[in-house]
Amino acid sequence: MPELSVVIPCFNEEDSLPLLAQALHRVLPGIGRSYEVLFVDDGSTDATRQRLEEVLGLDPCFRAVTLAENAGQTAALCAGIDHARGRFVVALDADLQNDPEDIPKLLAELDAGFDVVSGWRRDRKDVFLSRRLPSRIANALIARVSGVKLHDFGCTLKGYRAEFLRRVPLYSDMHRYVPAFAAALGAKVKEVEVRHHPRRFGHSKYGINRIYRVMLDILVLQMLVHFAFRPLHWFGRVSIWVFLLVAGILFGALLAEQRTGRAEDGLLSTVIFPGLSALGTYLGVTLLSLGFLCELLNRVGESGMEQLYTEHRPGDARLRFAESRR
Repeated sequence: MPELSVVIPCFNEEDSLPLLAQALHRVLPGIGRSYEVLFVDDGSTDATRQRLEEVLGLDPCFRAVTLAENAGQTAALCAGIDHARGRFVVALDADLQNDPEDIPKLLAELDAGFDVVSGWRRDRKDVFLSRRLPSRIANALIARVSGVKLHDFGCTLKGYRAEFLRRVPLYSDMHRYVPAFAAALGAKVKEVEVRHHPRRFGHSKYGINRIYRVMLDILVLQMLVHFAFRPLHWFGRVSIWVFLLVAGILFGALLAEQRTGRAEDGLLSTVIFPGLSALGTYLGVTLLSLGFLCELLNRVGESGMEQLYTEHRPGDARLRFAESRR
């Protein structure tokens, strides 16, 4: 069984794959441990699949996984993780912007006891307005919401302990938030500077149009990190704000109606007041009910994120991951 699994999602990277495979074939044998490389074709529409067939002959430790259709980077990473056999997992992009020469640096930190090692593209070689500026804003928001002070959540080049990574819920674009999940559960997270190269072939699959998805994912992150074990706290907090908002609107409407002297036949008192009261009550009760339902579901069947903490190896000075926050 290999000690290291390198997972590489690929989508329309026909020109970069041969060069990346050569770089990996040059770097990995020198790290002094067994390895495998899993190229995951994420439903490419160009000649990526043919290039994969060619590069597999370069090294017997190279493997390929093919998705039937384009499912996104997170789904491709999940497919690679499912097939990975190594004790450590390193993920990197296939566009040659990540440098395989940085893999030993990540492994050194994992050997030192860290559970997640995240790359930091300090000298990032991307367009400022459409890539770097939105990324800086998103990173600042994610760091504030999660409490994990990383500079670059979006860097694909990361190293993980496999036994932890397989217990992290990955969907949508959640692969970038793994350090936040890990830190929330007591895992040791380290950030290291990595090299970043200009894109040599094709064009980026991401742009400023992804901001709305990142914002929605941040809301999900807030709920999962802070309220995964007490969902009623999340829904209860939102319902309280709904009640306060509706109460404020109704109080202001009553004051305005009294000042205009139309209280006896005003539209506010006959239509808007009862409508807003009913709507606010309905929303508040619905949110509280959802909170109670999630509390029940959280205790039936699999306990989900409560199982992210794993083993205590004999001789370890600490638990590998924090216990449940009950």
